[in-house]
Amino acid sequence: MHYNPFAYIHSEKDILKLVTTVIANTKGDGKSSDEFWTKAETLLYCALIGYIHYEAPVEEQNFATLIEFINAMEVREDDEEFQNPVDIMFENLEKKDPKHFAVRQYKKYKLAAGKTAKSILISCGARLAVFDIQELRELTAYDELELDTLGDKKTALFLIMSDTDSTFNFLISMAYTQLFNLLCEKADDVYGGRLPVHVRCLIDEMANIGQIPNLEKLIATIRSREISACLVLQARSQLKSIYKDNADTIIGNCDSQIFLGGSEPTTLKELTEALGKETIDTFNTSDTRGNSPSYGTNYQKLGKELMSRDELAVMNGSKCILQLRGVRPFLSDKYDLTQHPNFKYTADFDKKYTFDIEKYLNRHMKLKKDEVFDVVEA
Repeated sequence: MHYNPFAYIHSEKDILKLVTTVIANTKGDGKSSDEFWTKAETLLYCALIGYIHYEAPVEEQNFATLIEFINAMEVREDDEEFQNPVDIMFENLEKKDPKHFAVRQYKKYKLAAGKTAKSILISCGARLAVFDIQELRELTAYDELELDTLGDKKTALFLIMSDTDSTFNFLISMAYTQLFNLLCEKADDVYGGRLPVHVRCLIDEMANIGQIPNLEKLIATIRSREISACLVLQARSQLKSIYKDNADTIIGNCDSQIFLGGSEPTTLKELTEALGKETIDTFNTSDTRGNSPSYGTNYQKLGKELMSRDELAVMNGSKCILQLRGVRPFLSDKYDLTQHPNFKYTADFDKKYTFDIEKYLNRHMKLKKDEVFDVVEA
């Protein structure tokens, strides 16, 4: 199905949120660049997206148009007076509305000299190079997901990505960012603070979807709006590698944590400390023989870790540890899915229940054998 982030822009602040998400998730694997270039790119993106949102027809409000704008922005270092087609478009817009959001942002970008402006454009082109892929441009051409309706009625939305290729992962992050913002605003403005249907986000492979900006703030505030997020990680260190110092804040805002097993040292260390200690009795005896034989007994109470790191590392695969706020952590059996009453309706039980995504998305009308129809050539 198609997902167009531009479809959920309703105000100037939504433009800035979208730009922040794009920049946060298209850094690449190299060392982060100078902050100046990032801020300069932000100005240009805000200007172009602002123009597209307010001035372009609905069918052109997408990333493909943004790429066309950047491609048309020729800069000549030896001719400061040269105007490319985009410059002329903004000049005409300024005559019509001098206080337009896009015009204000573009004028700040145009303060850059020819050589600097060219470098900014190259940086923008490199960041958005993924949109040169036709498949992605087609995917984001228009929107079918209707993210802002998820809290109105019972809905299941699956965001499926490759677990080996991270090229399109930033789209998942953008979808989650817009989903949280849209649902929070709708809960406050339409439903008086709480959505009528609870929206539960089961975010598997959390470390592979990119960075959700301000997640440490969102995860603390979405709960009151009937929205919850279940973050699934292979190890806690994955969260820290993406969110740095905010990782502890994110974990602290989760009321329950479940450990399914693992051997990552940081996870085991923190879990051992969270489990606390138990009291054990030690019993020592001494027996000395000789000319003056003696016999002694010594009782002592000591504290011992409830489960040490080595015990957690070799924990039985059928067990798990649940930490719930206000309750001592406890060891539990994992639920056997094959015993669930609805297991017989899954594809694991019978292949005939396998969901065919291609068939579901097929928009061709299926005619019955004896059905009469008209053929119109368009």
